[in-house]
Amino acid sequence: MDRPVLARTRAELADLLAPARRQGLEVGFVPTMGALHAGHAGLMRVARDRVGDGPVVVSVFVNPMQFAPGEDLDRYPRTLPDDLEVCAGAGVDIVFAPTVDEVYPGGEPQVTVEPGPLAAVLEGRSRPTHFRGVLVVVAKLFGLVRPDVAVFGQKDFQQLALIRRMAADLCLGVEVVGAETAREPDGLALSSRNRYLDAEQRVEAVTLSRALRAAQEAAAYGVGPALDAARAELRTATIVDVDYLVVTTPELGDLPSDPPPGTEARILIAARVGTTRLIDNLPLLLGTPADHHDS
Repeated sequence: MDRPVLARTRAELADLLAPARRQGLEVGFVPTMGALHAGHAGLMRVARDRVGDGPVVVSVFVNPMQFAPGEDLDRYPRTLPDDLEVCAGAGVDIVFAPTVDEVYPGGEPQVTVEPGPLAAVLEGRSRPTHFRGVLVVVAKLFGLVRPDVAVFGQKDFQQLALIRRMAADLCLGVEVVGAETAREPDGLALSSRNRYLDAEQRVEAVTLSRALRAAQEAAAYGVGPALDAARAELRTATIVDVDYLVVTTPELGDLPSDPPPGTEARILIAARVGTTRLIDNLPLLLGTPADHHDS
């Protein structure tokens, strides 16, 4: 198992990628904030499958621009030695782990990305500056790595939709791939923040994925029954404080939206379990009550 090469600066990264560029190989990229787990490893393997013999780059950077004052920037786990082991196991070639000064020389950039109306809803309602910070750092990393393919997890579904929109609207020339959410055996979506949960909270956190599965099963009867089924499951929890539970189109367009029967949709949830905020989502295939009348 070859260990990936660690690049700390822009210049080191460019030097490491130069041979692949000369050979015309495709570059795959997985941006992360570290504290890597099996879900991240799955993204790396998707990137490897997409670029073949080309290099796979993983960035490990806790981006201060996407944290508001009072959020968990300082306590966000930083585990680079362990992260390198995860990357080695997934066949990553280069890990780019820059300092804040390397990414933001001279402080916060004066020219930034305006994330548009989608950034003001769902996650953006409780974290109004979050997606601006996400899109700025992703745009910068795209510029530094210049990947052909970038892989993101579907767990952060709103983030994925915004990055796809940015890549398309700004003609960034990057194919943005969404990889399926990795889960624990009991269904809990893998997240670097799961380590904040104590034993009781960890048990209750599974209610989020159970609620989404209940909605999936009831979606054949329409949006209302799907949401009712999810809410019924959430009522069984005692320390889960739901921020939002919505059904919308897969592109998250014009939220709140009401996808018509017979179409694909997405159900998204955010909730606080103790002091830890968790998000999850699943696809739905909507029907109508009329589809299920007695013959």
